Amino acid sequence: MAGHSKWANIKRKKAKVDAQRGKIFTRLTKEIILAAKLGGGDPAGNMRLKAALEKAKEANLPKDKIERAILKGTGQLSASNLEQIVYEGYGPGGVAVLMNITTDNRNRTAGEIRHIFSKHNGNLGESGCVSWMFDRKGLLVVEKENAGIEEDDLMMMVLEAGAEDMKVEDDVYEIYTAADDFTEVYKNLEAKNIPVAEAEITMIPQTTVKLQGEEAEKMMKLLEVLEEHDDVDDVYSNFEMEK
Repeated sequence: MAGHSKWANIKRKKAKVDAQRGKIFTRLTKEIILAAKLGGGDPAGNMRLKAALEKAKEANLPKDKIERAILKGTGQLSASNLEQIVYEGYGPGGVAVLMNITTDNRNRTAGEIRHIFSKHNGNLGESGCVSWMFDRKGLLVVEKENAGIEEDDLMMMVLEAGAEDMKVEDDVYEIYTAADDFTEVYKNLEAKNIPVAEAEITMIPQTTVKLQGEEAEKMMKLLEVLEEHDDVDDVYSNFEMEK
């Protein structure tokens, strides 16, 4: 997990909320629809929906939009035929890029993503070309100032609940779990009244590719443009900036 701090990416995304409110709302609405479609409309039994609702609340997505999105996901209101796809490719310097896409038009989205890769010195690859380089993990982020518990006590608690690792990153604790243990660790934190700032299933690179100079700048631009695309939910890479 060296060189990878998901929280740094989260903070960078949050800084763009005001400038991209319309895009943020669209993306959040699609995630709520898809989560409700796959796991039902009750967040108590659907952790993906619960996480989506927490993000929507944080971004101030209006309550009526949230309710309509859940109804669309459960089929109580008509909705476009959304589907989730995983795209894989390579950026400058051979960096592996993995994306979660939610779209109602697979052909349009594929063309647009392929164009972005081509324009930024990368290429969209075949299914499976880079996914083997990543491990699917649960990630729970707890802000130090809100934890209400000492670092050693928190680490002991989450490890006993089934977490694999806890890393200390500046002002937060990053708790990593196996994907299957994510819900149990999340519920354990809730039971102890420890607020979770971010909770998601993420992809952690097994190794990283270090870039510097112009290549690093090109890679950062590619990731930025991909993250801004309306149909892109998550972008993962094994890119690391050379110090």
